[in-house]
Amino acid sequence: MKFTDGYWQLLPGVTELRPRQVDDVVATDDTLTVYASTAPITTRGDTLNRPLVTVTLHSPMDGVVGVTIEHFQGGLERGPRFELHRDAGDVKIATPDLTGQAVATLRSGQLEARVATAGDWSVEFVDVADGRVLTASTPRSVGVLTDADGRHFVREQLTMGVGEHVYGLGERFGALVKNGQTVDIWNADGGTASDQAYKNVPFYLSSAGYGVFVDQPERVSFEIGTEVVSRAQFSVEGQSLTYYVVAGPTPKDVLRRYTALTGRPARVPDWSYGLWLSTSFTTSYDEATVTHFVDGMAERDLPLSVFHFDCFWMRQFHWSDFIWDPATFPDPEGMLRRLKERGLRICVWINPYVAQRSVLFAEGKERGFLVKNPDGSVWQWNMWQAGMGLVDFTNPDAVAWYQDKLRGLLAQGVDCFKTDFGERIPTDVVWHDGSDPQRMHNYYTHLYNRSVFELLEAERGAGEAVLFARSATAGGQQYPVHWGGDCESTFVSMAESLRGGLSLALSGFGFWSHDIGGFEGVPDAAVFKRWLPFGLLSSHSRLHGSDSYRVPWAFDDEAVDVTRRFTRLKMSLMPYLAQAGRVAHEEGLPVMRPMVLEFPEDRGAATVDTQYMLGDALLVAPVFSAAGDVDVYVPEGTWTSWLTGEQVTGPRWVRERHGFDSVPLYVRPGTVLPVGAHDDRPDRDHADGVTLHLVELPDGHRSTTRVPSGDGEAVFTVRRTGAEVRVRAVGAPGAWAVQPFGRDRVEVPAGVDEVVVAV
Repeated sequence: MKFTDGYWQLLPGVTELRPRQVDDVVATDDTLTVYASTAPITTRGDTLNRPLVTVTLHSPMDGVVGVTIEHFQGGLERGPRFELHRDAGDVKIATPDLTGQAVATLRSGQLEARVATAGDWSVEFVDVADGRVLTASTPRSVGVLTDADGRHFVREQLTMGVGEHVYGLGERFGALVKNGQTVDIWNADGGTASDQAYKNVPFYLSSAGYGVFVDQPERVSFEIGTEVVSRAQFSVEGQSLTYYVVAGPTPKDVLRRYTALTGRPARVPDWSYGLWLSTSFTTSYDEATVTHFVDGMAERDLPLSVFHFDCFWMRQFHWSDFIWDPATFPDPEGMLRRLKERGLRICVWINPYVAQRSVLFAEGKERGFLVKNPDGSVWQWNMWQAGMGLVDFTNPDAVAWYQDKLRGLLAQGVDCFKTDFGERIPTDVVWHDGSDPQRMHNYYTHLYNRSVFELLEAERGAGEAVLFARSATAGGQQYPVHWGGDCESTFVSMAESLRGGLSLALSGFGFWSHDIGGFEGVPDAAVFKRWLPFGLLSSHSRLHGSDSYRVPWAFDDEAVDVTRRFTRLKMSLMPYLAQAGRVAHEEGLPVMRPMVLEFPEDRGAATVDTQYMLGDALLVAPVFSAAGDVDVYVPEGTWTSWLTGEQVTGPRWVRERHGFDSVPLYVRPGTVLPVGAHDDRPDRDHADGVTLHLVELPDGHRSTTRVPSGDGEAVFTVRRTGAEVRVRAVGAPGAWAVQPFGRDRVEVPAGVDEVVVAV
């Protein structure tokens, strides 16, 4: 939200209070509180009728410094608040009488906040390892404002340096670099073609080696170089604002700290990495149609892991009642049993809305489980479902009730849920726990997805729970997987979907998917075939559409061949992908990574949003044209095409042309790439029969490659000395192999734990 008319003037009707002079500093063991007057104090009389701005510095964990800016402190403490994982570590505080200088400091790990106690207002955030100022709050940064309508706001502006780029703020479909953008953190069901987003996250990551998380669940307005070109501004309505500066120095370090603070992604089951096939949304389907799809995949040798039933598995006007439409599915338990006998997992669509005709509406109303109006009546509207109400997940009894309904589906054979919607949450309602409706608008999705995910973990066990979720906010990364929402079936929309996924990855989300071929409309065969490699080289892969089927043979025979090629390629990469998933769970680093995350020092990678790294070693550049022309940015070193063996040396842009059965897929130099012995399904023992491909290992190379194996892992240590590479295995369950690039494969029998090969 903008408050100024240019740099010098406020907008008409806007008034502003700014901290001008530090009056006092109070230190405790873990906080530093600064009281700043809003005008210079030269006499005692100047303290009369003079507002104060209170700024409190604190630290929830090493390398993170929190700042709370307050005007009036008498407001009610109404939730919700983001659930942060706090581990304060070693906090050091010093005041002017201790430093001997006009500065007060709070240090957490390598990050220090320095508050000037004399002269103009200033707070600098410094990386003490090199003395570099990462960002700062300057004399015109902090503002307590009132607009022309009498609404109160608190604003902060943090400096941006020359060449600094800002990323993140959730799943946003415009340019990956957010400089010059105005972003409101407000969940909306707006598709992928506008500035609205399903997944809004008040966190941004800077190329200067830090991140900023605004700890406010309500609407947060960001002006990234738009109110003031050299500032990243954020503001909220009310009397207080809390934010955290998160230290790096690398983007990966920032994400590790941020996800440690807000929550790391859960482990996802191996079977979820396989291909998901959907009934699609409004298409007609019954068991015969579903069986025809499954048979068609098997007859064409297309590995399939999950079958998804979209909305109309329930009766029209009854969503959500979690009752199979008896006219379409007279024997749901038998149907699910027959599908599962074929090795398939089952996903069904749900949402948190309860249509008036659903049997759950009367029950929810009677038991007080639906969100209410201020007069005590049930909040309702006709958008999406006639007379629908909204489950109140702030009520623990309502959560248990909702989970119990889903538990019945799990007993029938359902394995996971597509948790759709959760964005259009009203703000003129009353919540069971008294939550602030403005704060609940974005936060609702967190409670919704958490309720479903925790049920799955309780029933299936940790590591077996998985969602296909559309909406989220900060912390939502704990409940994977998320998909990109309703995109059109065009090359342009394919690219905007990728930008959304990369933006979400830089907001702490580890797993992401999208509708292969696009959702709205019917893709032509070229779009569908180009989208297939992109979808199957994403962390999760789903064929889904709105009013048309997405089975490959509905397009042409070549689409079938492309589906087979890239599905089997993905299955063969499971030893590598499963470990990338473990890294997402353990460190908070996404499976699909923007180039800037892996190559932060490469200025050529800073703005690239048409390609990505899959894990840390594979470069994927989707093709966004029917003709097959694609520009690929290749960072420094000699990169090897996984599909052709051809090599390209960077850093430079390369123009290539690819057939529908190909895509730029490059292996990073210095890589040990584990490839599985099987390509038919994702949930085998990844270490059994694994082949370690050695790609451009430099002399002196030493690395450790971990391959998930059952409940444990096999660990391979690789060392190159001159023309020889020594590979040692610990925990390999059977035979394995080594294949240096361009040389013959070396088989290693079971029980042999070391081999030396020539390169």
